[in-house]
Amino acid sequence: MSDGTVLQANVYRPADASGRAVESKTPSVLNITPYTKLLDTLVDSALSIPQVGETLMDVANSLDLAAPFDGVSELTGVIAGGGARVLGVNRDLVQNGYTQVVVDARGTGFSQGNWDVLGKREQQDSVEVIDWMSKQGWSDGKVGMAGISYSAINSVQAASNNPPALKAIFPVEPGNELLRDIVGTGGGLGVGFMPLWLTAVNGLKLIPNVQDILQGNFDPLWLASRLEDPGTLIPELVQAMTAQRIEDVSPSTLQVAQDGQFYQDRAADVGNIAVPTMVYGGWHDIFANSEPRIYNGIDLPPGQKQLIMGNGYHVTPGGGFGKDGAPPRLDVLERAWFDKWLKSIDNGIDRYGPVTMFQQGGGWITDDQFPRAGASYERMYLNSAPSGTAAHAAYDGSLTNDPPSAAARLTVAPGLRGFCSGDGTQGTAGISVVLGATCSKDSRFQEAEGLTFTGEAVTEPTSLSGPINVHLETVLDATDGFWAATVNDVAPDGTSTPITNGALTASLRAVDDSKSTRSANGDYSEPHHYLTIDTRQPVVPGEVTTVDINMLPTDAVLQPGHRLRVDVYAASVPRYLALGPMLADSQLKPQHIELAADRPSFVNVPFVGGR
Repeated sequence: MSDGTVLQANVYRPADASGRAVESKTPSVLNITPYTKLLDTLVDSALSIPQVGETLMDVANSLDLAAPFDGVSELTGVIAGGGARVLGVNRDLVQNGYTQVVVDARGTGFSQGNWDVLGKREQQDSVEVIDWMSKQGWSDGKVGMAGISYSAINSVQAASNNPPALKAIFPVEPGNELLRDIVGTGGGLGVGFMPLWLTAVNGLKLIPNVQDILQGNFDPLWLASRLEDPGTLIPELVQAMTAQRIEDVSPSTLQVAQDGQFYQDRAADVGNIAVPTMVYGGWHDIFANSEPRIYNGIDLPPGQKQLIMGNGYHVTPGGGFGKDGAPPRLDVLERAWFDKWLKSIDNGIDRYGPVTMFQQGGGWITDDQFPRAGASYERMYLNSAPSGTAAHAAYDGSLTNDPPSAAARLTVAPGLRGFCSGDGTQGTAGISVVLGATCSKDSRFQEAEGLTFTGEAVTEPTSLSGPINVHLETVLDATDGFWAATVNDVAPDGTSTPITNGALTASLRAVDDSKSTRSANGDYSEPHHYLTIDTRQPVVPGEVTTVDINMLPTDAVLQPGHRLRVDVYAASVPRYLALGPMLADSQLKPQHIELAADRPSFVNVPFVGGR
């Protein structure tokens, strides 16, 4: 790199019948990973063993286990749906005239330097690697970028910086508002993901290049950088979880625990992206907040930009793809995308979509936009009147069209049932899907420690599309607290399927109106909280305090006989855990919701075509 740091890469080139690299120049596809190119090599090797890859694909396609092992089938779907190939090396690309380059990000894998975690220096590395690739003897000068998660994020960053040789990107599960996505959603630390992720990347970066050692080429600069920074951001993570007072938090921890320059440096200006971009995401992905925003923020005509939103988790990209009624496999879409924009093949991919979504409660649909046209926001009020549908819950309330006629105060206490919930599954990036649908697809276990508010059964298909806001009038017995909420689709048999979620630390409730969105009825549809220490507002115990909880954007349909439900919790671990000082201030005391006609609590829902 321009600062002298050496990044390690694997270059996969098309070969002729004799096994030699072809002499013709080819377009190339770049994947920059923090998980070490060794991992990509191992996955590629397993899928490339004659007959083994095909067998794995067949087994993954046919695997359909019954409860309680039904979640295993979701995990294997990443193989059947092509996600494993998009993770690193897509042999189909290489065998069809592309050079693929897999690079260890600075400070990770076998590359020198300190891990910058998607920062400015790492973004500059992406631009320089793209330029280097375009000037190699095997390159025709056209470069694409692809990859999953971290590799998707740095491809979006690279595209926003407009390197001349970059012609298209295929980001799978990219984030762009990292604090709000997963690090500190609503001020709650993503403890189901962040500790495991940081431990994994920091652990993998300590594995030396054994091949170089055996050849006598051990890199002392690699070792020096690892000794200098063996556990990037781990001290900050530990302190954020354990500090009891804000005054005890170090400046380095504060910069990653609140919104500010750290996250601004890592947020791509997607309005600068000028190359064709196909974004894949999922309603239950850890980056579900960002994926539609990235698509909507790109200033390109539909077709040159596309959005696919599935119904899976972060570790199950492409699950169900390639089957009847679903999109093609992810690796097939990846090749089609690059064939169009790097090879100018008129294969029709630019006429796909432009927005392809799994409508929760329904199936795959195609639309011109997200949120879908015709969505109008309506209040549904939280009411203490029993709905008769949730005897299992800590409280069974109603969701009504009119404000409650009788005032009530409902109390909810923190608990740990979130470990078996849709929240918990999403918060662990989908890993806990192995616990089965009883946890991941049904909220009833968690609802035993939550307040539920359930509407009347709909008599015809009722669609909603877009972000949702839960507005609560609350009372705390301490100076802080934590609120988590979900919106659910309740089936006639009682199954309560989560369709979206959100959370907020009570003292971080201050809203930046300049970045917020209100619906035509005047209510927030997307409140944007500052999430900074200097805008923190400790709660006065016993006083009514308003909080607006922005839920992840979604698209769903309630089938006839189904009901809409809002669940409210005082905790939802491991999806979120209040930062140490806020948790200490909450004293884990019970929390209260005030329901009254003159100061109602409600959910602001984007119904399509009314109801």
